[in-house]
Amino acid sequence: MQASRENMPEVARGTSSCGPDDRRDVMPVYDFRAVSYPVRLYSGQDAAANIKAEVARNRGRCAFILCGRTVARKTALIERMRSRLGELCAGVYDEMGKDSPLGPILAARDAARAAQADVLIAVGGGSVIQAARVVAILLAEKGDAHELCTQYPEGQPAQSIKLLQPKLPIINVCTTATSAMNRAGSGVKDAHADHRLEFFDPKTRPKALYWDAEALLTAPVSLARSSSLSVYWRSLMNLGATAMNPLVEGDRLQAFRLAARALARVVDPHDAAPRIEMCAAAFLHNRDQDDGGNIVERHWVMRVVYAFATALFNRYPDVGQGEANAALTPHVLRKLGYRNAREMVPIARALDAFPAGAAEADAPAGAADALARYFSDLGMPARLRELGVPRDGLDAVVADSMKNFNADPGREFLQHRDELAETLRACW
Repeated sequence: MQASRENMPEVARGTSSCGPDDRRDVMPVYDFRAVSYPVRLYSGQDAAANIKAEVARNRGRCAFILCGRTVARKTALIERMRSRLGELCAGVYDEMGKDSPLGPILAARDAARAAQADVLIAVGGGSVIQAARVVAILLAEKGDAHELCTQYPEGQPAQSIKLLQPKLPIINVCTTATSAMNRAGSGVKDAHADHRLEFFDPKTRPKALYWDAEALLTAPVSLARSSSLSVYWRSLMNLGATAMNPLVEGDRLQAFRLAARALARVVDPHDAAPRIEMCAAAFLHNRDQDDGGNIVERHWVMRVVYAFATALFNRYPDVGQGEANAALTPHVLRKLGYRNAREMVPIARALDAFPAGAAEADAPAGAADALARYFSDLGMPARLRELGVPRDGLDAVVADSMKNFNADPGREFLQHRDELAETLRACW
């Protein structure tokens, strides 16, 4: 598919300072381990036209579709999917909710079991795709969802449960860019828990991915912008590293180039090209980890924003992840950037916010100011209060942030709770 260039700036924000000569902050690492996972990727106009053949390739006879209400009832996408699948379509569950709530997941599990599903097809964004993975887990494993998720024993490191049973093959049809598209972990919203339920199973990685132009254009502009800002945010944060192997460096540089180039253009409701570029950037996030990127050693700004944002949209349904990242990141940079000042230098440089002769200690503030201006230009919120988050709810958000395996597997945050609380108040 040909990308529209009419509204593309000659130099997208962040792409001018990201060349090889500017990576002097990063030490190359040549001792590493990389793992590749098989997945078939189809992209572009009518990419999903072959989905029946893809189901058959995975020996499926009863493909079960999982999606949300908007996709099912306000677009023609699901009906077109059913038509393409023909007799291989065993049914549709279209009640998946934002942030993967547990209730609909349990209902989807029961519906898929009743349909004797042998392939799951997730059609949607990160919430639906993560939910499909948990449905596959709950169909295969014995035990309650609360027993199968990551456990948080008092005063001990988090414990990720090993899920050993074979899982149904999964096919993901993306309607928004999301790094959830081909990962193995999933977060579930449970109204009766003080944190998201977290599941991890490499066997739930998809067998096939679709970046279908029509499917991506079903996402409303507001959703496309929010999800794309999350991809941009992670692409930028990933640059904050003092050492990378050559595969990880390539993944991160290209992901940032794509995300920076596409972010301002995803609001075009008729052009799928920037949305596909965002999907590619999100795909590279996951390849980064497979190529040896170490999520545990990532800097405090990235970890804390991720933990806060997750707690916020879990507790406040109207808060989107992209908007939360925008309202949090500049303030967290100013408050906690000092902890990893050296890692903040390549981030500031990518934002054209680290002039020649600047001191390392100046990088967090420079990056914070540049990001605040950029997010403001995009019409994103600058403070949590603009998202309707009450000030008296901040302590609960901090408490929820203490249980986030991806951000803090060693539970280091518990030792710095007061500083995190002060940081979150600065974001309000």
